[in-house]
Amino acid sequence: MIDDGWGGYGARPADPDAVLAGLDPEQRAVATALHGPVCVLAGAGTGKTRAITHRIAYGVRSGVFQPQQVLAVTFTARAAGEMRGRLRQLGADGVQARTFHSAALRQLQYFWPRAVGGEVPRLLERKVQLVAEAAGRSGLRVQRTELRDLTSEIEWAKVTQIVPDDYPVAVVKAGRDAPRDPAEIARVYATYEQTKRDRNVIDFEDVLLLTAAILEDRPEIAERVRGQYRHFTVDEYQDVSPLQQRLLDQWTGGGAGASLCVVGDASQTIYSFTGATPDYLLNFRTRHPDAAVVKLVRDYRSTPQVVQLANGLLAQARGAAAQHRLELVSQRGPGPEPVYLEHPDEPAEAEATAHRIRELIAEGVRASEIAVLFRTNGQSEVYEQALADLGISYQLKGAERFFERPEVREAGLLLRGAARAGNDPLTADAPDLAAQVRAVLATRGFTAVPPAGSGAVRERWESLAALVRLAEEFDAGRTAAGEPADLAAYVAELDARAAAQHAPAVEGVTLASLHAAKGLEWDAVFLVGLTEGMLPIVYAKTDEQLEEERRLLYVGVTRARAHLSLSWALSRSPGGRASRKPSRFLDGLRPGSAVGGGRSGGRSGEGGAERSAGRRAPRGPVTCRVCGKTLTEAVERKLRRCEDCPSTMDEGLYERLREWRSRRAKEQAVPAYVVFTDATLMAIAEDTPSSVAELSRISGVGALKLDKYGADVLSLCLGEDPEVERPAESDDPSAEAVAGLAEDESENSPEK
Repeated sequence: MIDDGWGGYGARPADPDAVLAGLDPEQRAVATALHGPVCVLAGAGTGKTRAITHRIAYGVRSGVFQPQQVLAVTFTARAAGEMRGRLRQLGADGVQARTFHSAALRQLQYFWPRAVGGEVPRLLERKVQLVAEAAGRSGLRVQRTELRDLTSEIEWAKVTQIVPDDYPVAVVKAGRDAPRDPAEIARVYATYEQTKRDRNVIDFEDVLLLTAAILEDRPEIAERVRGQYRHFTVDEYQDVSPLQQRLLDQWTGGGAGASLCVVGDASQTIYSFTGATPDYLLNFRTRHPDAAVVKLVRDYRSTPQVVQLANGLLAQARGAAAQHRLELVSQRGPGPEPVYLEHPDEPAEAEATAHRIRELIAEGVRASEIAVLFRTNGQSEVYEQALADLGISYQLKGAERFFERPEVREAGLLLRGAARAGNDPLTADAPDLAAQVRAVLATRGFTAVPPAGSGAVRERWESLAALVRLAEEFDAGRTAAGEPADLAAYVAELDARAAAQHAPAVEGVTLASLHAAKGLEWDAVFLVGLTEGMLPIVYAKTDEQLEEERRLLYVGVTRARAHLSLSWALSRSPGGRASRKPSRFLDGLRPGSAVGGGRSGGRSGEGGAERSAGRRAPRGPVTCRVCGKTLTEAVERKLRRCEDCPSTMDEGLYERLREWRSRRAKEQAVPAYVVFTDATLMAIAEDTPSSVAELSRISGVGALKLDKYGADVLSLCLGEDPEVERPAESDDPSAEAVAGLAEDESENSPEK
């Protein structure tokens, strides 16, 4: 399958049916589901943007949607720009694709004069300075490094709709580690809000709050908005906050039958610290009982080796999101096995990573198709130095925005001037568009050969080189489409990209945090610093916080198309004590380790010798016993039927099993799920095994549990009452019970 790309310079589909060409069966199901609520559960690399943009385009081209009545919202300006580009290419001009904040701001600016009166308050672009002032007015001395944390806490409180007075209680209830005393933060928060009112300014969270409030308080305005927009699409729905959902409900009217399509993946929820929650995605069917649900599991991005590792990582997950995990199926040919590397210290890890990157580049992998991903931005420095020592260019993701760099802004002015001049002598002899761009940029020192070394000079050259490469791609695309590619058209393209913050690729290795890597992909990915205390991060305490850390690693793994390296260092500095341990999330995946905390093996000696990933025997597809459909969700695979297919469960047996489980759990002083999960009991009650062999074939009944509980379960299945009174099997049952859970519950326990 070929990606459309952002700009989409090729020919448009000739008719509605042509829009559907090239879609796989599940993507086609998304594209043709044009009526009522639709929920798309889309795994990493499965073409979700392709599916939803083709759905919008098919709806427009077939006459079901009027383009002016469609609003597609996502979370970044870049993603919105990409969506607009794809829709234009598919012939769906006029569709609005915006971020939540951009869409809300337009409505706020339009309706404020008639709903409130006067001018809209000025938008505060950056709130850090005002937070610092509020802290000072609250009598607090705040270090500069604390300001960012304070600002984040205020943002979290606002998107979760918590007022200053309620913050201290709410932060404890949410299990957050507040950066200061919650009462002090509440005081700063209140002062910050009052300062904004005094100065008649609003922040980005206020944009959503005020827009939602106007729509709630003024029904006639809400009806105008709903009259304008009748069809809604929400991308990355697992990341919506309560405030964003409140606004979305006002846009759609909140009805169960709204023309609303949401797409997301609960296994990629990694922004809960900002107020994002997957609950709205997981409970979509509850709010919209008639919703069509389509699952995208065909992974077009990654090789089977990468996909197998990603699936294995999630197979050990627990919690609500894990119940709805999607088991990906790679559509690519085989590639190299992921490798695990252990190093004596961080500099050695960085040096080995840089040398392997140099080898990949020598083998033909472009530097811009390689990424080094880490848990925190503070880990980047040693990798910057290692790459610079080998003369390998790099770019820091999350640094200054491309179109805000001084050299890019200056280049834009020069190119705009040359385009207006028309017959500029500077570009008169240039044979094509790229040559014209090179000629203009040469007046500011751009050369065909990059400067030696790294630092600011090299970064400036890389920025200008990216503009030249974009000119080459733009020229080729327009020529293929039979359209002119002159300097004026190229400048217009730059303006459109700047507005959408869709920067061209800089030809250098990407260094980025795992959070910043979301939504991106590379041919080769190096996941570094994978030690306990770093991933999971040391302040991840609760079960849900730990599971989010696991999902963060999953996001990192699924960024890789072919080459994947996972590494860690035993100490921080050369000669330091080798006290670090590899991340628990690698247990059962890296060589010589066991699920549930096994730490044996896996060391590769000094220098970090390479090891291939250990592999379980591949499991074949599990199909529904009723309709024959391939099952992807853990609970469905355990039951061997779709959630919606009729159950053959013996209700009486299920209740007897639950009562028995309750007694056994009480005897052993363990949670009920440690004996058997509800899903396993349901599977037993549906199959009603009559022998040890039949019972052992049920997912969730491994050798340990078969030996421990098999006789009781078979007695219950035969209608007999098993013996209840038993001697205590252990003063401390946790070790055996947890070991049994780790061994037997490979399909994810559905509840705890």
